[in-house]
Amino acid sequence: MDVTIRTSEDSLLGDKDYLSTLPLPSASHSNTFGRRKRAFFTTATLVSLFFLTSYLIIQQRASDRFGVDLKPIPFKPEDVEPPSNATYPIASLYSGARGPPTPLFRDNLLPDKQYLTSWPSAGWSNDVMAFGNLIYLALITDRIPVIPKFTPSHVLVDGHADDLPFGEVFDIPRLASLIKSPILEWRDIKIDESPVVESMGCWAIWPEQQYYDSIPREGWFPRNSGLDVSYTRAPSWVKANPGNEHDKTSRFWDLARLSFPDARREWLNNGQAIQQTPSPILNVIEDPDQQMLCMDYLYFAAAIGDVEYDYDFSPAWRFVVAHMHWTERLEAIGELYLRSTFGLKPSQPIPPYITIHIRHGDFSNWCNGVPLEECFAPIPVIARRVREVQEELSIKYPGMNVKHVIMTSDERDEAWWDLVRAQGWCRIDHSSTAAQYGRWYPVIIDAIVQSKGMGFVGTDRSTFSIISRRRVEDWQRGVARTVKWGYRGADDH
Repeated sequence: MDVTIRTSEDSLLGDKDYLSTLPLPSASHSNTFGRRKRAFFTTATLVSLFFLTSYLIIQQRASDRFGVDLKPIPFKPEDVEPPSNATYPIASLYSGARGPPTPLFRDNLLPDKQYLTSWPSAGWSNDVMAFGNLIYLALITDRIPVIPKFTPSHVLVDGHADDLPFGEVFDIPRLASLIKSPILEWRDIKIDESPVVESMGCWAIWPEQQYYDSIPREGWFPRNSGLDVSYTRAPSWVKANPGNEHDKTSRFWDLARLSFPDARREWLNNGQAIQQTPSPILNVIEDPDQQMLCMDYLYFAAAIGDVEYDYDFSPAWRFVVAHMHWTERLEAIGELYLRSTFGLKPSQPIPPYITIHIRHGDFSNWCNGVPLEECFAPIPVIARRVREVQEELSIKYPGMNVKHVIMTSDERDEAWWDLVRAQGWCRIDHSSTAAQYGRWYPVIIDAIVQSKGMGFVGTDRSTFSIISRRRVEDWQRGVARTVKWGYRGADDH
């Protein structure tokens, strides 16, 4: 942001009429006293002007520093270990459980409360959306959401990663306070990776949402947690458009019907043949649990239609995911990486910046035979979107001149990254991130960095980009654009 320097005509001390308004010494004062007093005011004026001018020069130099390339300094994120999260007592206002985790989760449920859970079974950003849907569905059915851990998927193709607790990423006490509802993780009510196997019944939503798979979509979290789950296929009316094989949407209030006794009783006792899948360990079949209501996969839940998070009216975004802020520890880690990327000392402020998220990787499977160099948007097209964001920010926030740009991408071709560097854009150094913090953290740190920018340029059809765009627009009141792709000229406009 440019600094405005006040001139002497604007400055109180520089106003020529100011000194003339000072009270004159009375006749009883000696000439010596008058000379001393005038000398005092003259000296005070000069000293004040000196310090004011020095301050403005320093401020201007700081502004100039953020307008040019920053010199790298010897500082790495691993040099500083950020603070750990505060510990919140489980008996807090928003706990929703009897006490510390027990071998059997049922022993920890409050008898006068009802709960809702579901499983992760996709990439990280998809599971963030699915958990947002889970919490929103719990809100409208007056249930307490029980959140599983994130499980690694295609974002971690290079090796093993442990399951990641939801509360290691998002500030649960803050979220619970903002949405005014208790929120639990499975590790709050059942001993983590419990060896005690516990059976439960769950609704299978996934087989009704699409046409090619009759198997519930469970992932591996339940088995890792001592949960032996059997499934009952949900009624056909949980899918918004049963005849459309391309639309997998289930509307929230159709799913909510299964939370209440009437719809549950009607479906289970209607005399029709109900498809049920026995549990994998004990080989038993249980009807869907009424107190711990379970639905296998909630990514495709929505109020109206598919890819709803892409729109500002999305209720799951507005009432839940918009309030899913990073933990204090992750906030600190993100700022460490930003300062390292910009070559700043720990005490220096972070300038406003723009982030780009360009996803290639598995998106090449959607090019349908189009050569990759024609399918994906080239660097000049991305740069045009960056300029649009810079221009809109300068209009929205007069005087703001955002020159710093960070590229985040799964692209591995160093020749492509050479083109990025030629634009003057920065790249986050993740060479030691996995070793320092864990294999999840390159992805999560990128998301944190994106969320803190004043501008964002994302990739069309990427859920990672969708959520980051929403954060920049809502959290920072920033500006965002989306780059289209799939064929040559896809983003022409």
